[in-house]
Amino acid sequence: MIQKVIRIGTRESQLAVWQATRVQELLKGFGYTSELIYIKSEGDTDLKTPLYEIGVQGIFTRALDIALLNGDIDIAVHSMKDVPTVMAAGIVQAAVLPRASYTDILVPGPGFSEVDGVPRVIATSSVRRKAQWLHRFPADSLENLRGNVNTRLRKVAESNWHGAIFAAAGLERIGLRPENAISLDWMLPAPAQGAIMVVCKSGDDHCLEACTLLNDEDTELCTHIERQFLRTLMGGCTTPISALARVADGMVLFEGSILNVDGTEKMAVDKSVLLSEARGLGNIAAEELLAMGAARLLAK
Repeated sequence: MIQKVIRIGTRESQLAVWQATRVQELLKGFGYTSELIYIKSEGDTDLKTPLYEIGVQGIFTRALDIALLNGDIDIAVHSMKDVPTVMAAGIVQAAVLPRASYTDILVPGPGFSEVDGVPRVIATSSVRRKAQWLHRFPADSLENLRGNVNTRLRKVAESNWHGAIFAAAGLERIGLRPENAISLDWMLPAPAQGAIMVVCKSGDDHCLEACTLLNDEDTELCTHIERQFLRTLMGGCTTPISALARVADGMVLFEGSILNVDGTEKMAVDKSVLLSEARGLGNIAAEELLAMGAARLLAK
């Protein structure tokens, strides 16, 4: 019997292709044959409009969703932080790969200076990063920076910015993390940052069976909690919501926060529960923030 070739849908950026190729390699290790199918997304074609102005969830995933539902591909590979917490009808999560670094880093630009007290110009398209940076450094100003990883690195090198903020995992996966990059350990990541999700059509038993072999249970649990937190707060790419869950010594440790866009107000929650009781932790943490008045920040 000839085995079905699994068609893997991916965006065309270097990072997206790296992620899809990683899934292809893992599937091959379990005896599955696959091929890559390249799909353009809205987020790749409009590189000027700030993401918070586009104001839609799924801008990097929707084209792949359509291809999947139309039968043009069998599975799709995403940076998990880009996937809406409510996925399109007919599409299901098939696997979450082991998480890479969840931290953000600052890539210094030509204008970078170590002098304290001098207002800086920092580039990012993320309202979460903008809000957290301004909360810590209110005298600084933020510029919009769009494009894939390679494009953004080039823009930083050609600018007079003091630096730009990137996800460490994205640069490290394709070997582009600069030696002088500064780890922002104090910055809480986006829900599911650093994780890769594989999705397929519901009812596709062949692909579900294949992808389940790639699933990492700890990463799946932690990202589930973080996305649950985001969903309960009803936040999206236009809301400065951050979350991080970690497994340690039989416990799940969770940190979450919400800020207003200019970083002047912040509400945070910090919780830990037994691993066996952790599935609803995202809901519990979000409800705690809502009880503290987080709805007022969301309304803004």
